[in-house]
Amino acid sequence: MIIPTIPVLGRELGVSAGVAAQIVTATAFGKFFGTIGAGILLDRMGTRVALVGGPLAAGVDALLCAAKPGFPILLFLSLCIGAADSLWAASREIAVIDLARRSQRGRLISSMHGTHNMGAAVAPFLGGWLTELFGFQAAFIGYAAACALSVFVGMQSPDSPAPPAQQQTSESGGGRGRASLRERWRGLAALFFEIRPDLRTTYGLLVLATMVSQSQRIIVQSMLPLYAGLYLNLSPSQVGMLFTISGVIVFAMIIPAGFVIDRVGRKWCTVPSTGLPALVFLLIPWSDSFTQLAVLVGFAGLAQGLSLGSLATSTYDVAPAHVRARLQAARRTIAELGSGVAPLIGGYLANAYSPGVPFLVYAPLLVVSAALLALVGKETLER
Repeated sequence: MIIPTIPVLGRELGVSAGVAAQIVTATAFGKFFGTIGAGILLDRMGTRVALVGGPLAAGVDALLCAAKPGFPILLFLSLCIGAADSLWAASREIAVIDLARRSQRGRLISSMHGTHNMGAAVAPFLGGWLTELFGFQAAFIGYAAACALSVFVGMQSPDSPAPPAQQQTSESGGGRGRASLRERWRGLAALFFEIRPDLRTTYGLLVLATMVSQSQRIIVQSMLPLYAGLYLNLSPSQVGMLFTISGVIVFAMIIPAGFVIDRVGRKWCTVPSTGLPALVFLLIPWSDSFTQLAVLVGFAGLAQGLSLGSLATSTYDVAPAHVRARLQAARRTIAELGSGVAPLIGGYLANAYSPGVPFLVYAPLLVVSAALLALVGKETLER
């Protein structure tokens, strides 16, 4: 909801549009740091505190943003919103896992991720509409109202249990007081060895696939408009239509993807969702019309639809219950690092060569990730 407010926000607060856009960067950094803490908090305290506390903190921060503080304070509040949002997102995923039977995981997580994508598609329109009618503060207030509704919903949700007391005692060093920073880092590294030995490689491949998958989405979001606009001279409305086509296909894939994840196999979604974009990336630099790009973007949307929840569901299959949140947080954190670097690399390649080159450079990474998942990774769906 806040993205369309950036130009207006810049004028109102006396900063350039480029500087105002750093509100997105601050939110992204907040999500990165929030993801790290979310895993520890959820494993120790359960989901209720995060289902209520996440949207509550985000809503309060949004209201403070609507009070029109100075821009540096606005950046700090945006960072806090990002941290609260990542805690909130992780708690929703854990709550779904606890409410679902193992045979339902794929469908429910796919539905949740699909609904999230639908909200992400609709919310910018609402934020822009509120900004045009009332000013940028209205978008922050609208977001705060949505957070308030989510606080109420979170209070009605059953609390997912924290680990048994003996496990918490063991993880905290047997009651020897607060662990040192070095011990905490050792504890985080030891999480990997909590995974069953024959599934550790699979977990590592799921982390790699998540990082590559998120990176390719960032490349599409940042480089496709440049290629379509600069090389094919497509209008802004045509560029927007490309992303609309992708969004419609992703939404249409919610039910089919969930069925395949739960009934056919996790790898039948994770492998194509990683490998199919490689073919798309190889063909984009050779496309020369809106129709050709629309077909390729449609296939990219199909791949993204297959990825809805499939990597998350596979990770929950692999991770032991008492460290599931921290292992998911570790996977997401590494993925965030990869997606943060992707636009920097893509921007350099686009400036040095052309906007089509980043697609060719990232295609081999997608091929390698898909091949490793298919040939080395284990199928985690229990028959």
